[in-house]
Amino acid sequence: MTRTPRFGWLSPAIGNRWSDHRPIVVDQDTAILPTALPHFDSLWLADHFYGMDTLTDPFVEAWTTLTWLAARHERVELCHHVLGVGYRYPPLLAKMAATLQHLCGGRFVLGIGAGWRAEEYAAYGYDFPRPSVRFAQLEEAVTICRRMWTQDSPSFEGRYYRIDGAAAPPLPDPPPRICIGAAGEKVGLPLVGRLADAWNAPGDGDERDWARRLDIVHRAAEDAGRDPADIEVSVTLERALPESDADSARLVEELAARFAAGADHFVMDFGNPTSTEPVLRFAEQVIATLRG
Repeated sequence: MTRTPRFGWLSPAIGNRWSDHRPIVVDQDTAILPTALPHFDSLWLADHFYGMDTLTDPFVEAWTTLTWLAARHERVELCHHVLGVGYRYPPLLAKMAATLQHLCGGRFVLGIGAGWRAEEYAAYGYDFPRPSVRFAQLEEAVTICRRMWTQDSPSFEGRYYRIDGAAAPPLPDPPPRICIGAAGEKVGLPLVGRLADAWNAPGDGDERDWARRLDIVHRAAEDAGRDPADIEVSVTLERALPESDADSARLVEELAARFAAGADHFVMDFGNPTSTEPVLRFAEQVIATLRG
C-alpha cells in the first residue's frame, strides 16, 4: 500500500504579548484556520492550564476549546496534544470522548499521555506519582476507554481505577482512535507499541535517536501480536512558515527525509502567523509537493 503523508495544524492555546494577550487559537479560528484547514488533515490543541513563562497569560482549556473548534471546522480530524491522564478521571474522560465522537461525526482522536508538568499538577491539587505509576494509570485509562466505547455495561478492576457497569451510550461509531504521546524508551514507547493506534513523537533528536525509538515501538507491537504498520506515527515540529521558495524547498527536504524514516503525520506548530500568504505557500509548495 502506498503511504501518503498527512499534515496536522497545532493551534496555540496561549495568549502572550505578541498576540495582544489573546489566546492565539481564538484569533486563528477566523483569521487563519478557514484558509489553512482545507489543506490539512487534522487540528491539534495542547492540554495545559497556564503558560510556561507567565502565569497570567491566558491559556484556554483544551477539551472545551477543541469541542468549540469541532463545531466550527467540520472536515478535519481533531486531537489533543496530548491530554494528561491525571487531569480527568478516566471513566468521565471516556464518556466525554464518546460524546464528542458522536457529535463531530467520528472525527475525534483521543490524544493522551502520562503527563509531565509536575508544578501544574501540584498547582491544581492533582497527585503526581513517579513515571512508572503514571504510565500504569495511562494503560488502565486506555483499557477503560475502549471498554466503555464498545460494551453496554463494562466493568474493570485495576490498581488505580475501577468501573462497574459504566454505561456510556450512545456508543461511538467508530470508537475513537487513541494516539499516545510518549518518548521514554523503557516504559512509554513499549506501551505505545502494545496499545496505541497512533504515536505522537517528539521532533527533536538525530536520525539515529529517531530510528531507535521507532524500532522500540515496532518491536513492542510485534511482541504483542500486532502489525507495526497499524500504528500511525505522528511527529510534532515547531517551524516557521516559509517566506520564500527556498524556505519551502528546505522544508520539503526535511519532511521527505522524515517520511522516508517512518513518520506518517506531521503536526506543524507555526506559532502565530499574521498572514495567510505563507500558509498558502506551505500548502502549495510543501504539502502538495510531498503528496505528489
